[in-house]
Amino acid sequence: MNIPSNKPYWTEKEKKNVLDALERGQISGDGYYTEQVSALIEENFGARKVLMTTSGTHALEMAVMLVGLEPGDEVIMPSFTFSSTANAVVLNGATPVFVEVKAEDLNLDPADIARKITAKTKAIIPVHYAGVACDMDRIMAIALSHNLKVIEDAAQGVNAKYRGKYLGTIADFGCYSFHGTKNYICGEGGALLVNQENSQTIEKAEIIRQKGTDRCLFLRGDVSKYNWIDAGSSYSPSELLMAVLLAQLENMQEITKKREAVYRVYQNAFEPYEKRGILKTMQIARECEPNYHIFWVIFNTQEKRDFVLKELNRKGVAASFHYLPLHSSPMGKKMGYKPNDLPVTEKAAKCLLRLPLYAGMTEAELHYILQSVEVIIGTL
Repeated sequence: MNIPSNKPYWTEKEKKNVLDALERGQISGDGYYTEQVSALIEENFGARKVLMTTSGTHALEMAVMLVGLEPGDEVIMPSFTFSSTANAVVLNGATPVFVEVKAEDLNLDPADIARKITAKTKAIIPVHYAGVACDMDRIMAIALSHNLKVIEDAAQGVNAKYRGKYLGTIADFGCYSFHGTKNYICGEGGALLVNQENSQTIEKAEIIRQKGTDRCLFLRGDVSKYNWIDAGSSYSPSELLMAVLLAQLENMQEITKKREAVYRVYQNAFEPYEKRGILKTMQIARECEPNYHIFWVIFNTQEKRDFVLKELNRKGVAASFHYLPLHSSPMGKKMGYKPNDLPVTEKAAKCLLRLPLYAGMTEAELHYILQSVEVIIGTL
């Protein structure tokens, strides 16, 4: 049996929406479907303003531009994240400062944030790993006391909550991804959530998104023509992508429920291994409502993780590791980082194993995975 790491969960509505978008005649950005998706996220999640983007990466880049960084400024973030988080800062001439994660959830450690703040620090980017919220109360308190902006990298956190608030709506800005590997997808796509009440910030975000022009004012009929106003780029997604995404978001709760069912099976199955001291499972704090994006475990040693990973792959199960820490990458080394600078992060990268998880996973697939795990761990 061959089981992929993830698989799209489609309804018939995606196809209908795409055909409708084609018939409407406008497939470039900011048409009917873009408006529908933006409104859905604003209304369902309580976001102040939602601007759809071509990727989660572009949403991050826009958010960092809105913070107004200058060369020499520093932005705190985890090393255990995708390169997009750091690239958004580097592209704006500032410096990423990598901090440690907590072993129980692999989210940003507020204690290490406090240790790494300097006079040059201008912002914090918490990454909600696996769709589980960071400790946003402590992070926002630290930011407030030091007058720092906060950008939530909620690429994996769409439809997850922290103390009843949707991830991406808690900080100054939130960034979503609808990449094909996420819970709700359109192939490539993202969203920038602007949570500030300042209308000038929203206007600036619209200008950045529309190639530095005031085209949004033109589209709303507020001006008769549009002009180049400021620096920007092309961040608006195609209507075809938004047509697919609308169907996905309208089916969001069903997708989440199916993913949760798989997560619960894994949770119960791996508990005995944790009690035997073979591995540790991911922990979800009481104040967090996850979207069940990932199920991961951490083995005691890299050798055990590598053995289980290799054997599962050999049996056709697309288990995987995850991020290679940014501080130990070639770019990180150029910035002066050394081995053992972030030991919790480094152990996670070496010892973490992700299991396949997607809506629509069958009982037969789950049974095969867990039976394979039992046989493989039995040989350790």
